[in-house]
Amino acid sequence: MALFHDDEKPSSPNNAGSKDGLVTMAIPAYSRKDVGLTKDTVTAMVEISATSSAAMREGLDLVAVLDVSGSMGGDKIQSVKKALQFVIMKLTPVDRLSIVTFDSTARSLNPLRSMTQAAQTDLKAIVNRLAAGGGTDIKAGLDLGLAVLGGRVHTESRTPNIFLMSDGQTSGDPRQVNPGEVAVYTFGFGAGTDHKLLSDLAKKSTGGTYSAVPDGTNLSAPFSQLLGGLLTVVAQDVQLTLEPNNADGDLDKMTVAPGTDYTTTTDGKSGLITIKFGTLFSGEARKVAVNFTLRDSDETEEYDATLAEARHSYAGQKTRQPPENILIVRTPNPSPADPSSAGASQRTVQAEELRRLHANTIGAASLLADAEKLAEARDKIMDAQNAVEDIMLDDGERMINALRAELLQLLTFMESQALYNERGHPYALATIASHGRQRTAGRGDEGEVISLYVTPRMIAYLEQAKRFEENPEEPVPTADDDVEEEIKNDPFGTIAAPLALYLDTAIQALQSIKKVLAGASKR
Repeated sequence: MALFHDDEKPSSPNNAGSKDGLVTMAIPAYSRKDVGLTKDTVTAMVEISATSSAAMREGLDLVAVLDVSGSMGGDKIQSVKKALQFVIMKLTPVDRLSIVTFDSTARSLNPLRSMTQAAQTDLKAIVNRLAAGGGTDIKAGLDLGLAVLGGRVHTESRTPNIFLMSDGQTSGDPRQVNPGEVAVYTFGFGAGTDHKLLSDLAKKSTGGTYSAVPDGTNLSAPFSQLLGGLLTVVAQDVQLTLEPNNADGDLDKMTVAPGTDYTTTTDGKSGLITIKFGTLFSGEARKVAVNFTLRDSDETEEYDATLAEARHSYAGQKTRQPPENILIVRTPNPSPADPSSAGASQRTVQAEELRRLHANTIGAASLLADAEKLAEARDKIMDAQNAVEDIMLDDGERMINALRAELLQLLTFMESQALYNERGHPYALATIASHGRQRTAGRGDEGEVISLYVTPRMIAYLEQAKRFEENPEEPVPTADDDVEEEIKNDPFGTIAAPLALYLDTAIQALQSIKKVLAGASKR
């Protein structure tokens, strides 16, 4: 496919300062306080988090790939227009937008435009002229959207993304398309959509999610929440490496626990595991559970066993945070594995295990419901409800309430097969996608059920979008206005991340000096 090479030069993003400390790693948490000297297992949870400040962010390159086939007429095309108007008004000259439409063929309506006031006026006019008619070829639209991004001349400190929206079935198989490093966010519009196809397309990309847009709801809700993330990308090419300690003899096997829906590779010789997350929005976190199988130990007394080393990286990082050692105490008299007496670290891992089990159960229940085994599907959901009520968490209510609400909503959608097919199936797919990527996804319940993965900016954008739906003439604050408000409310937020990194590095250095001095005094 021909490349375009016609993207406008954007304004420079506000990320000229140091990017150090924008993403940090917490001290690992463990499922057990200690383990025995004989063969044993333990799970460690590694968590990386992005700074909560979006004052320094990457530029956004967004291609909106829109289904304008005949079935998109009436309220649907009007909803698309209003959602895009909101997107256009939020963007700044740092950001660029291109619109691609498809029916039985695909068309690029404009190159990637830097969103100056003049460009906003031009693109609003393009959106107002959108009209529905013809067949549906999602593959043609996705191919063209990727070609627009693939043909960019200006790519430094910019994140490539696609919003792909469709309401129906398609000719051809767009699953054959390779999105490369582009994040593809898909939106299934209404009951006639091939929701599974759109979910698969998002899952194939790095970091993308699938959102359900039920009939009678507005596209601006999921659009606005994801835009609240994309306009706060503080790091891209984020990855985590887990290097096993094969030298000391404790480690038999290291694997990433199921339910981590990211690009993961394992070196066949060294066992090094690399997990690619793509981008991180401000305030986002990624939790990875790692299972370790331990060999019999030759020691007879208690000691610290280093199992692996965890390190993270991202584009533009110069000063790297010291790696975190994953280690566990091995002892002749290990503590009993009693969940009721678990400490804070153990409860943190239990919470993550519950979240992944919750998502897996929803997946299993939806497969049963898809096969019209609705009674069995409901039983699985009720079992998951019992599991949620049985666990005690330190951060408690927010997570429990979110999981409880998801299960209750899905159970409601399983009252009949027809209702499940219309609402439950896409709801389950979006929920699974959200948990798999640890990123928010629209399900039609925005504002009613608070997702575990929403950030403050996402919540603010959802409220702004609701006001815009009610009164399109009301001015919408730009992303720059949002940053100014953020700095006003938290003037020290912009320096918190690098300051924390420098302090952590200094503490690590002092600890290393202390160890050297202690060793010298023993001699």
